Amino acid sequence: MTTSNDARLRLDSLAVHAGREDFPSLGVHASPIDLSSTNPLPGVDAGGDAYERMATGGDIGDGSAVYQRLWNPTVARFEQAFAALEGAEAAVAFASGMATVTAVMMAARQRRGSHVVALRPLYGGTDHLLATGLLGTETTFVDRQEHVERAVRPDTGLVIAETPGNPTLELVDLAALVTAAGDAPVLVDNTFATPVLQRPLDHGVALSLHSATKYIGGHGDVLGGVVACDESWAQALRPVRAITGAIAHPFSAYLMHRGLQTLPLRVRAQQAGAQQVVAALAAMEGVRSVRYPGLAECDPAGLVGAGRQMAGPGSMIAIDVGTAARAAAIAEGVRLLTHAVSLGSVDSLIQHPASLTHRPVAAEARPHASVLRISIGLEDPADLIADLEQAIAAA
Repeated sequence: MTTSNDARLRLDSLAVHAGREDFPSLGVHASPIDLSSTNPLPGVDAGGDAYERMATGGDIGDGSAVYQRLWNPTVARFEQAFAALEGAEAAVAFASGMATVTAVMMAARQRRGSHVVALRPLYGGTDHLLATGLLGTETTFVDRQEHVERAVRPDTGLVIAETPGNPTLELVDLAALVTAAGDAPVLVDNTFATPVLQRPLDHGVALSLHSATKYIGGHGDVLGGVVACDESWAQALRPVRAITGAIAHPFSAYLMHRGLQTLPLRVRAQQAGAQQVVAALAAMEGVRSVRYPGLAECDPAGLVGAGRQMAGPGSMIAIDVGTAARAAAIAEGVRLLTHAVSLGSVDSLIQHPASLTHRPVAAEARPHASVLRISIGLEDPADLIADLEQAIAAA
């Protein structure tokens, strides 16, 4: 029988079948949800050995699962499936995207050093966490990729980037970034692209991180985070997760695993809709500029257009509408799009980053107040265009 570990399976097949290898032996067709908070122990010594193994970064092996904070089979199935999609040895799932970022920073500090190089723009929550120094890290922020190399120090534990960048869709050449980082590990936030459009580990990146709340879950009804990496990083991350209690809840893991099955279809359909919306916005009176990785001017290195790094431009759009007042009026004036933070859902969302997701970011790095971020869902693009058109005209 062909399994998800078979190298012959393409991404669409992996999305459906990965993480289901034990289903025949269990006699099930849908993923079981194991909600046990505690588990019977085979004996004092065996239970203690299992506890120690999982608390220090190992997997369950043949022992008891002991306690949900350490390990859970529903979470493990999602991790196995996600690792397959990213082409990774392992994946570690968390209760949210920010819990994932936090755990990686803590593990990196233990492994290498407390200095971080962060290439802006980044998601506002990540930028804010780094700027506060809350986790005992020192961060050097750079706003150009070519400045990374000189910012790296002997105690640099992590180089962090996001591509496409949030919220203005800047692209980062991952192979060049890895070279500039030297022997410092690189963490890439791959939330906007998903494994369907970009696999950072294929370009030498050490850790590919996602807010699984977004495209992975895909329906706006789950919080979660996940990072794909090699087994040595996974062994460093699991103890952090166990100590801090940041493991994904089994029901969340079930929803994220279920979301993977339709991920390629959703991502491609949302991307096709976004391309139509971008074409309309570019010609729309009242829109000063459009940023989208599928536009040649936004992809001078051919990372998307020439297929060097991404398999497509995705479904996130940024538009500049001239003034903050007009941006607010448009966000509040849409009727079909939802005025809300987050992204990657089946419904289209619009938000004003400078006031919301990027409000805590330092003024010099905050997106311009005239910029709006749009996440295209699965509605008919003609209806989305009509809604944006009326909101922009009214503003």
